[in-house]
Amino acid sequence: MAIVGVDIEHAASIIAGGGVVAFPTETVYGLGANALNPSAVARIFSLKERPSFDPLIVHVASLESIRKLTPSTDPRIFQLAERFWPGPLTIVVPRSDVVPGIVTSDLDTVGIRMPNHPIALQLIAESRCVIAAPSANKFGRVSPTSAEHVLKQLPDVDYIINGGKTSIGIESTVVMLDEEGFIILRHGAITKSHLEKVIKPSSAQKPHGGLASPGMLKSHYSPNKPLYIKGETRINFELGKAGYIAFGKKPEEEYRYVEFLSENGDLIEAAANLFEKLHAFEDSDVEYIVIDPVPEIGIGIAIMDRIRKAAYRYR
Repeated sequence: MAIVGVDIEHAASIIAGGGVVAFPTETVYGLGANALNPSAVARIFSLKERPSFDPLIVHVASLESIRKLTPSTDPRIFQLAERFWPGPLTIVVPRSDVVPGIVTSDLDTVGIRMPNHPIALQLIAESRCVIAAPSANKFGRVSPTSAEHVLKQLPDVDYIINGGKTSIGIESTVVMLDEEGFIILRHGAITKSHLEKVIKPSSAQKPHGGLASPGMLKSHYSPNKPLYIKGETRINFELGKAGYIAFGKKPEEEYRYVEFLSENGDLIEAAANLFEKLHAFEDSDVEYIVIDPVPEIGIGIAIMDRIRKAAYRYR
C-alpha cells in the first residue's frame, strides 16, 4: 500500500531515483516520473494500465525547460507560455531527441505544461527532473482530485503527496500550433476566448496523424457504474436506485441521493466538483448515476467534454 504524506523532499528523491510519485496540481493529481528515464516512464503505463498509443504530458518548473524539450523557436510557444504559465495550459510542440519515444507514443511532438501548484513546482525543482505525468488513476476511469482518489485506484504507487483537493478539478487545456494559429486538442479552464487574446485560432479542427494529446478518445473519465446525462440519454431504471448530480436546480423526480455540482449554477465550482461527485457515487450504494448537463459556454465546454466521454458507453 502506498504511503500518503507531505514530504516533498522524499518524493523528489523517489523521482530522481527512477520511482513514481502521485502529486497534486491545480487541475487533477498527476502520476509522475522522470520524463527522460524510459524505464521510470514505463512504470506509469504499467500502474495505470494505459495503452502505449496515448502520449504523456511533461511538466516543467521553468520557461528555460522549453528549450531543452523542443528544437522549435516559434515565438508563439513562448507567447502562450509567458501568458498562461504557470497554469492549466499544455502546449504541444516538436520534441527534441532527449525526450524518449515512450513519453510521446513515438510521435514527433510532446506536450509541455508548467503547473500552477506550489507542491508540483517544488517537486519538479527538487527532483531536478522534468516530470512526465498523466492523471493518477487507472486508464479511462474517473480522474483524481484528492489523495484518497489516487489511493483508491493506484495503491502501488511509491508515494502519494497529499495536497488536499485540487482547485480547478479538470485536466488542462491542450493546444498545438499550425501555420495559421492554435488548435484546441482538449478543452479545459483556458478557453478559446482566452487564447485568442494572445494568438489567432487555426481554421483546422484537428491535427493530422495519431493521438497528439491525452483526453482525445471518445470514452474516458468513466465511473464504474452506468452514467446517464439527463435529457441526452434514455433512462430506463428505477430512480430510487440512482444518484443524481444536479446543476443549479434540484430534480423533481425522487432519486436515492442528490448531490450538486453547483447549487447556484457556477461553472467554475461545477468543474471543481465534477470528478469528486462521480467518485462519491462510485463508492456509494447506488446502481446508476444521472447527471445534469451544463451550459456549453466558457469552462462549460470542458465540463461537457468530460461528462459526455464519461457517459459514452451508455448514450
